Amino acid sequence: MMGHELNLIQKTTLILVCKKPTLCQGKQRLAADIGTEEALTVAQHLLACALEDLSEWPGQKVIAPSHESDCEWASQLLEDEHALIVPQGSGNLGARLNHIDNELRRQGKESLIYIGSDSPTLSFRHLSDAAQRLKTYDTVFSKASDGGVTIMANRTHWPDLSNLPWSTESLEASLAKLCRQSCLSVGYALSGQDVDHSEDLLGVFPELNSDNRPARRALAKHIRTVFKQGDTPHA
Repeated sequence: MMGHELNLIQKTTLILVCKKPTLCQGKQRLAADIGTEEALTVAQHLLACALEDLSEWPGQKVIAPSHESDCEWASQLLEDEHALIVPQGSGNLGARLNHIDNELRRQGKESLIYIGSDSPTLSFRHLSDAAQRLKTYDTVFSKASDGGVTIMANRTHWPDLSNLPWSTESLEASLAKLCRQSCLSVGYALSGQDVDHSEDLLGVFPELNSDNRPARRALAKHIRTVFKQGDTPHA
């Protein structure tokens, strides 16, 4: 990586928006497919993958837990004393993202990249691509195969995100439309995949199975266990 690219990334804040994995909370669509206990285990593996991304980021790191009561838990997830903990606040996901964004900009942060804990095929390449594109665009997204997004990035305040169709196949299109209506330019980073259903686990398996990062290898191993199909699970 060239010096100016590293400098740009070091000035970009990476935010992990996450929930504390808990039985019967979160990943309900996945739980309907594979059961609540298996869904909890998958959620724990997915969080470990996201933390892997956060750990290797050379810029400022932020963990945004869903509840203020989870701040102590969040503070123990990374071995980085400089990582910030910013609870999400209340409301739907859009309102919570606005809250996080406003708080970080109040602290002087400018270029921000948001990820969740359901996109295990993300890599440093995806994140650095988003950071680079923020030089040109006000907002940058990574499209997910289901019509959502795996990365949201911005260099200025988000518009009001609370009325968007979160968790639907029209999210990305609606998000881009809202930004353009708010006079914000829109760019796209490398696309990715997220995990909401059992078939999504099957979809990400080939890439995870060839990924040498420990959390990805552990998730691939667990997917084999869930589907009991050896090295190459099939639906």
